[in-house]
Amino acid sequence: MQQLNPKKLFLLLTVITIGLFVLSCQPMPIEQGPEAIDTKLDESRGTQELKKFSSVEEIRDFLKNSALNAYNSRAFAGDFRAARGGVAEMAVIQSAAPQAKSADSGAGAIDYSQTNVQVEGVDEADFVKNDDKYIYVISQNRLIIIDAFPAENAKVLSETKIDGRARNMLVNKDRVIVFSDDNDQAPVFAEYDFIPRPRYTAKTHVFVYDISDRSSPKLAKDYSLNGNYFESRMIGEHVYFIVIDNARFYNQVVDLPVIRAASKAIIKPEIFYFDNPEQDYNFNTIAAFNVFDDNDELNAKTFMMGYSSNLYVSQNNIYIAYQKNLPYRYYEAHNKERFFNVVLPLLPEDARVKIDKIKKVIDIKEMTHESSYYYWDMISAVLEEMYNSMEEDEKEALIEEIEESIEEYEAKLESERRKTIIHKININKGQIEYDAKAEVPGYLLNQFSMDEHNNYFRVATTTEIWSRKSIMYNNVYALDEDMKIAGKLEAIAPDERIYSARFIGDRLYMVTFKRIDPLFVIDLSNPEKPEILGELKIPGYSDYIHPYDENHIIGIGKETDSNEWGGVSTRGVKLALFDVSDVKAPKQLDKYEIGEPGTDSEALHEHKAFLFDKEKNILVIPVREVKGKQYYDSKRGYYRQRFWQGAYVFGFERSISEIGFELKGKITHNEEDEERDYYYYGSPNAVRRSLYMDDALYTVSEMKIKANDLKNISKEIREIKLPEISYETKLSYEK
Repeated sequence: MQQLNPKKLFLLLTVITIGLFVLSCQPMPIEQGPEAIDTKLDESRGTQELKKFSSVEEIRDFLKNSALNAYNSRAFAGDFRAARGGVAEMAVIQSAAPQAKSADSGAGAIDYSQTNVQVEGVDEADFVKNDDKYIYVISQNRLIIIDAFPAENAKVLSETKIDGRARNMLVNKDRVIVFSDDNDQAPVFAEYDFIPRPRYTAKTHVFVYDISDRSSPKLAKDYSLNGNYFESRMIGEHVYFIVIDNARFYNQVVDLPVIRAASKAIIKPEIFYFDNPEQDYNFNTIAAFNVFDDNDELNAKTFMMGYSSNLYVSQNNIYIAYQKNLPYRYYEAHNKERFFNVVLPLLPEDARVKIDKIKKVIDIKEMTHESSYYYWDMISAVLEEMYNSMEEDEKEALIEEIEESIEEYEAKLESERRKTIIHKININKGQIEYDAKAEVPGYLLNQFSMDEHNNYFRVATTTEIWSRKSIMYNNVYALDEDMKIAGKLEAIAPDERIYSARFIGDRLYMVTFKRIDPLFVIDLSNPEKPEILGELKIPGYSDYIHPYDENHIIGIGKETDSNEWGGVSTRGVKLALFDVSDVKAPKQLDKYEIGEPGTDSEALHEHKAFLFDKEKNILVIPVREVKGKQYYDSKRGYYRQRFWQGAYVFGFERSISEIGFELKGKITHNEEDEERDYYYYGSPNAVRRSLYMDDALYTVSEMKIKANDLKNISKEIREIKLPEISYETKLSYEK
């Protein structure tokens, strides 16, 4: 037999070892419809049943054991990092809750816009709100109320400083509810300690203001809860808000959620959990109250689970969704199982017999880290002897066979690892009751990837796995009332991911993208048998989809083009209008492209920045427009680029058979037409929201509000400058 030289031996052993240990962390290609593999870790996966903690000791023991098993030293080291990460969003379907006219509104507008939301009757918080007469703005950490109608007499009525960092608000008649983040130092007594030790934590405040007198808002309620504000919704008179806090175990102390009114503790929510393993646990507290109830009657429940990244709220249910995140111990045990289940059966018989004998010893002994290394040394010695006794072509063939088997094994396991967990929680007039739980393959893009319709919950996901051969595809699932998968459509648009989705009635409009933009029309009239009805492929992609009417939809995204290297280059912002009356053959009726590469719009990733009204024949989006190519400024010694910030205002032109975009005008809040370089991002004059009252269009930036004539956009009716604060105060706030 040919003796393997040390260098090649080392190389081959490295291939095997890396294949065993690194591949466990590298996702592998999944074949459509793989069967789940039993990894014999059922005892660590938990029962998946909802349970309630009966005592603080039980919570402490649960977190302690979870930390030890997951090698998660953060639970003991007191890592008080914020629980939020990435863009947290709550979904909820079309047009905000009706805004009744307030008693002192006087002659308000007959027709006025409201926040663009996803679910009818479920209002979403934002930093700009309005009713028929007033505009409410959170700017530079203050609540500013503007008497906005009629526009020619618009003026600032009041400004109220908000403690902490004001995030957004809801408005209901004579109440404004402001949500604010803050940092706090809470005293904690460790077990048998004699003095309180300070613990730094995030805190969420919910301020309720009585605005019966808009010129002088009065603080009516101040609720607070440790943790980071996640999101909020309002249904009728009831406000629901969600706060996320790390489940900390520190010095034998577990800091449990407590809701306070002012400084008085009014409720300690019951804490529910699933004993399935997670890498990190968080307290997700859902609280609800009636905005007009003068008593501090608040209902709340806490659910300990993984970090929530997406929420959807209908009028009857809250759906909390997050990526499944198994702890490290799962992968550690998996490495061992994969070796014995996949690699060992492929080895030559003599090596297999020797390793089997070692495995029997491992199976009957209580293993420690030290003994594990000892037995692996014995196994690796057998592998070394095996490779030294093989011909070169035999070694290469064996390694190739092992790698292929490992890839197949890992691919099937990925269907278990890469899933989205969804919890369904019933809500009704402030009451909160847990209902059911589901798992679906893939990950969600955002809130518009979810929808509730006719007692079915529909989701669109992307499965994305990276390895030597990467794989990507998309899926649609319909879940029944018990959150069981009733119907599915998988492996849509291979090698592409979802860029936008919109469920409208019995249809799903879904845009995927890699080189071109396929718009899929998917029929969900029979939830048990979803079906692709039609597909349109065009350059570019849409990040947000909005209904125009039952036969047309609007998409806003980016235009793309092929570049000289054979790839795809992104160009300016693109508005597209699609005709979906023939679902088997959707078509693009018109498009409008804005700016050079680098042009952007907040409406691409924030639907509240998108103003559309079919009856008013108006569509408004904020735009940061790059104009022309870069040029060298010899005086300053660097390259510069011209750009413009403001709002593009469109209408829709109709012919006998088609509809198209018509630019009505542009509005900027800059003193000059073009913005300065150093305000390329985050300019205080950047238009971020727009709204209308009768025939006046209002655009809102951090520094001002402008009112323009809807019939003649170039005609400015009035400019209202928002109160300024000092530069030092602004810097302090931004920190």
